[in-house]
Amino acid sequence: MARADNHIGGTLRLTAASAAGTLDPQINYTSQFWSLLVLTNDGLLTFKRTSGPDSNTLVPDLAVAIPQPQDGGKTYTFTLRKGIKFSNGQDVTPDDVVASFQRLFKVSSPNAGSWYNVIVGADACLQTPASCTLAGGVVANDSANTVTFHLTQPDPEFLYKLATPFGDVLPPDTPAHDLGTTAAAATGPYMITSYDPQKQLVMQRNPYFKAWSQDAQPPGYVDKIVYNFGAKPEDEVTAVENGDADWMFDAPPPDRLAEMASKYPKQIHINQMLAIYYAAMNVNLPPFNNKDARLAVNYAFNRRAAVNIYGGPRLAVPSCQILPPNFPGYEPYCPYTKTPGTTWTAPDMNKAMQYMKASGQAGQKVTVITDDQNVNPALGTYLVSVLNQLGFKATLKIISGDIEFTYIQNTNNHVQISITDWYQDYPAASDFINVLLSCGSFHPGSDASVNISGFCDKNIDAQIHQALVTAVSDPKAANKQWAQLDREITDQAPWVSMFTPKQLNFVSSRVGNFTFSDQFHLLFSQVWVQ
Repeated sequence: MARADNHIGGTLRLTAASAAGTLDPQINYTSQFWSLLVLTNDGLLTFKRTSGPDSNTLVPDLAVAIPQPQDGGKTYTFTLRKGIKFSNGQDVTPDDVVASFQRLFKVSSPNAGSWYNVIVGADACLQTPASCTLAGGVVANDSANTVTFHLTQPDPEFLYKLATPFGDVLPPDTPAHDLGTTAAAATGPYMITSYDPQKQLVMQRNPYFKAWSQDAQPPGYVDKIVYNFGAKPEDEVTAVENGDADWMFDAPPPDRLAEMASKYPKQIHINQMLAIYYAAMNVNLPPFNNKDARLAVNYAFNRRAAVNIYGGPRLAVPSCQILPPNFPGYEPYCPYTKTPGTTWTAPDMNKAMQYMKASGQAGQKVTVITDDQNVNPALGTYLVSVLNQLGFKATLKIISGDIEFTYIQNTNNHVQISITDWYQDYPAASDFINVLLSCGSFHPGSDASVNISGFCDKNIDAQIHQALVTAVSDPKAANKQWAQLDREITDQAPWVSMFTPKQLNFVSSRVGNFTFSDQFHLLFSQVWVQ
């Protein structure tokens, strides 16, 4: 598509209730800041910067092409593009790629031990991160301008993992610790020039950026992006309506939706998200170490009530399972309803009370943990009412959104049940099932244990491994295996899956060329404000 050069310039103004933590692309694990980091930094590969299903397509980024796997899927050799520079003026070289993957382990990146542990030398790096070399695992050849990855075993999703911000290539002198509020040198069209998590983040054009691929990293339209933090969602809506902000990150309060729809229909964009909202039940602590208690909650939970809290059927769809619709491996499945089958219809309180009686857990004290963002406190309040109706003695504890996600992961905090959500990292069923529910994703005592329920079933794990192996040569057959795993884990009830969300993007009247990616959501570089 030809670039509309007459729309270049101006400042895009974003607003959110809070910032999303560190600027370190190898540490930050939030969709809020991933949508910024894809504008500043690049990996060897990325996902096509477009809207619709094509936004799940891998394309070469710093590499000139997507390499064919060699050695039975255990070796990949990338040739780097020439002439790309960081925002500090340094050239991007093969040695930078090696240093960046060493740094992943040195800074204990959240997925270093689960995504990149198949790289030769990763075991030693996990044991002693500070001295990580990945010897024999990531090999630079400066004269050929190539980097070769050697894996201990085939990984069907390895290329996807390279295409996330964790796989970004940074200068070799980037400090081997969390960068916090200091941005890494950029390769993309923008660089972050200031950041105060309590107030504002500012992005400006990277003077060294020259477009090398419209698919991978197209040039931006606006000259500057200003992201303000601290407003309540109610005030964010008003700011966009009045033209004082161009886009709001947070979900609008439900009581403003009718007004927005009637007065500003052309400024509303609703997009299905490849995501799930769920309540993780700790299968290793009372009362939810009792499967009957978990089943009771699932049958009693009114998913339509949760949908209405979120904003109604235009913004969410009830779900009983792990995988979201329109995702690899998804086959509709819902046992926790009055008419079990493929669709949730209504809660079954009779069955819920039968399981509750069988559990013997009536009277148990339960604390529901949620964060203070958007509708989550209201979802927590509703879940407390369901638990009390079943016979638990439930209360709600609301924690700041800045720390809640790490708090509920750490077993030292003895969290019984908590409300959270998960958005795809890349388009593969394992990103939900393996990442969130395998034994390898459960790390007691760690803030980085995304298997929040602590679910670990050796038989399920063996099936996960088999599905990963199958996916190397037969992705279609693997997706049938993932669908079976989705059903089996859903039957074990480690979660109360509530709904799959849709994102309502509310923009100002001056925003044009709205482009929404499944992977990175609103592509800020592709909208214009003139």
